[in-house]
Amino acid sequence: MQVSAKLNNLRIAPRKIRLVTNLIKKMDVEGAINQLDVAIKKGSAPIKKLLLSAISNGESNFGIDRSNMYVLDVVVGAGPTLKRWMPKAYGRAGQILKRTSRIELILEERVEGKDRKTKEQLEKERKKRAEEKKKAEKARAKEREEEEKSTEKTSSEGKTKQAEKIKDAEKPKQTTDKKGSWGSKIFRRKSM
Repeated sequence: MQVSAKLNNLRIAPRKIRLVTNLIKKMDVEGAINQLDVAIKKGSAPIKKLLLSAISNGESNFGIDRSNMYVLDVVVGAGPTLKRWMPKAYGRAGQILKRTSRIELILEERVEGKDRKTKEQLEKERKKRAEEKKKAEKARAKEREEEEKSTEKTSSEGKTKQAEKIKDAEKPKQTTDKKGSWGSKIFRRKSM
């Protein structure tokens, strides 16, 4: 079974992305991840992220075992090109093409159906993840409530301090602009 993931409008030229994608074609998934970690190219990080996305698609949607997947193909195409201009000599302008890439990564099983999960198992896992997510949200909500209660206590104590600050701010401040102060040195009516 084939699993795919797509990435559109990546702001790296397709020619440079192909240098990275040609490294991982026909490789096992784990080996491809290791290869992308070691590759010293700007395009290796987005390709790795796309590969991890495709792996999670296969695991969560189709129940495919991670160790049974390999990179079947990576298709890199040109996306929209941004056209910019660079001033040149004698009043001319040179065109700059900022190219973008579209990438489609296709994974496939080495052995068809090996260690694949059934639909019932996938449903159980989804329900379990949903329950864990709800528990985490409830815990976060409780923490927020506790923080709000603690801030309310401190804010009631701080109200008197804030009132004093407001009164101090309302009083007009006396600004003295002496002859030798820094303000008079910077802001002069006439240059010297």
